[in-house]
Amino acid sequence: MQINVIVGEIANFAAYAFAPAILVTPLGALSIIISAVLAHIILREKLHTFGILGCALCVVGSTTIVLHAPQERAIESVAEVWQLATEPAFLFYAAVVIIAVLILIFHYIPEYGQTHILFYIGVCSLVGSLSVMSVKALGIALKLTLSGMNQLVYPQTWFFTLVVMVCVITQMNYLNKALDTFNTAVVSPIYYVMFTSFTILASVIMFKDWDRQNPTQIVTEMCGFVTILSGTFLLHKTKDMADSSTPTSLRLSKHTDEEDGFGQEGIPLRRQDSLRT
Repeated sequence: MQINVIVGEIANFAAYAFAPAILVTPLGALSIIISAVLAHIILREKLHTFGILGCALCVVGSTTIVLHAPQERAIESVAEVWQLATEPAFLFYAAVVIIAVLILIFHYIPEYGQTHILFYIGVCSLVGSLSVMSVKALGIALKLTLSGMNQLVYPQTWFFTLVVMVCVITQMNYLNKALDTFNTAVVSPIYYVMFTSFTILASVIMFKDWDRQNPTQIVTEMCGFVTILSGTFLLHKTKDMADSSTPTSLRLSKHTDEEDGFGQEGIPLRRQDSLRT
């Protein structure tokens, strides 16, 4: 299983080197479809009718985005990526993201992190948008290096590498905290929506993806993205419906050694259930 995850992340990394982030990131919803289908075939988990509809919506939305996605910007060196990253518009975006993340980490999460899911997910999504931009820059540098134009001699390549490491560690840390605290069926769709939205925004600002498209193409892409969102929520909602059909004691006993017989997820799951009702 770990080998599959590593191979998948390598493929995802390579995709950012050859295609715009505005195309690659929304297509991450296809992994949800594959997981649902494999769970139905291998684990014998029942795929609800609305789950099938959710899969269909994800496929339709993904196809729409692929057909109308912008062409990859031609970049000749990592220095060109650095020039895009140091333009005033993206520097302003990066500064706003860093300030927002610091406020969330040091002010809101210590007080509200255990009861409000958006604070953990907000940190993951904001930092994730910067990590994707850095991953894309690093992927382009490696692609050019393998094609014979060595980019490892540029300090910008190593700066992007450092940013990737810091962002990924921060992102994984707070995503794991969110998954440990809240129901996965709630975390996954919210994280997908926020992470994809901020990544598209960052890509549009840094790489100016929409400058090479007309309004019709942009609107069609957004419609495809909304279609994927609808399918993603349907898939996770049907999964949540299936989970709710199991005994409450089984769903809440992830850590049976906790006090009073409740797991660490007991209180957060109850709070989410009350919110859903």
